[in-house]
Amino acid sequence: MLPDSEIDRVLVVTAHPDDADFGSAGSVALFVDRGVEVTYLVVTDGDAGGNERTLDNAGMAELRRAEQLAAAKAVGVTDVRFLGYPDGRVEPSLELRRDIARVIRQVRPDLVIAQHPERNYRFIAPSHPDHRAVGGATLDAVYPDARNPYAFPELLQREGLEAWTVREVWLTGGSTPDHYVDITDAVDRKLTALQAHVSQVAHVEGFAEFVKSRFAAWAEEAGFGEGRYAEGFQVVSTA
Repeated sequence: MLPDSEIDRVLVVTAHPDDADFGSAGSVALFVDRGVEVTYLVVTDGDAGGNERTLDNAGMAELRRAEQLAAAKAVGVTDVRFLGYPDGRVEPSLELRRDIARVIRQVRPDLVIAQHPERNYRFIAPSHPDHRAVGGATLDAVYPDARNPYAFPELLQREGLEAWTVREVWLTGGSTPDHYVDITDAVDRKLTALQAHVSQVAHVEGFAEFVKSRFAAWAEEAGFGEGRYAEGFQVVSTA
């Protein structure tokens, strides 16, 4: 794994507003505390989300973008980018790979955090089709697209974006995590970020308790002990 001292820039790629906050906001907060530059790239605007809503899809998209910006602010992230793909209809297309590769070349991250491209049979929620599509497209953008100057040549020839090699990827939402981050010092900020997504979670009774119990279970699985909280990732070396 990359040592902490070699992680200066992190790119978090997710399908929907709120995905980063469920998957990695605690770890992101700790990165920001250390002075790491973190960028969020959100592929859709979450326009098909909400609960008993009165907004149309355009209104929901605008609301969810605002919620994601507020959530990012709660953990210290100020660079949030949206690609505007339609919620619920994402495919791991060449266009999506190009658009993610573009941002990789712009941001030039040491580490990318992405969603797992495989279905999780232990816990189905992370396996939304958009999550899997974005996870797969992100891995393809990391390797080979972003590092190959001849892949999507327009990125170099028209936009001046030099090839970039991401050294490591952390996948969220998988069934076989092999790296855990103790987020106890950041769990309240993670919860604040999640609660910024009012359209998605305000109706859920006992939401805060559910979040804390889930990430307390990760901490126990990691061996951190009682009273601790953790996020789990599968690490992929991509150097």
